[in-house]
Amino acid sequence: MLKGIPKILPPALLKALCEMGHGDTLVLADGNFPAHTVGKNAVVVRMDGHGIPEILDAILQLVPLDTYVEKPVGRMQIVPGDPVETPIWDVYDGILAKYDARGADTIEEIERFAFYERAKGAYLIIATGEQALYANLLLQKGVVTD
Repeated sequence: MLKGIPKILPPALLKALCEMGHGDTLVLADGNFPAHTVGKNAVVVRMDGHGIPEILDAILQLVPLDTYVEKPVGRMQIVPGDPVETPIWDVYDGILAKYDARGADTIEEIERFAFYERAKGAYLIIATGEQALYANLLLQKGVVTD
């Protein structure tokens, strides 16, 4: 047990976050994301019982977003014509604003298959039980200064 570490983060995830360097990417994958297929060359940590917002909030308590790039967060763009709503995106905007002054301006929308290709280069994929559609996020780790 450690003080100051969000209890939701399991030891395997803490280890992977520590191993990441500046500019490395992690994916927060919803329950439909092919985490093990896309993550063949990545560390895959399963957190099936949790949603992305609570994990995102916990991670951003420990890991800064990259300030050397304009858009350190990527989210999967809605496929044109797909009649879905994405209220989870508003939740993400609030969480990002809590930890980074750029807030929603940190987010780049990435076409679905381009998102998968970028995710293949991620160091870490966190497979969650998130049920919201188009809930996947890419985060680029920044420099830890304190």
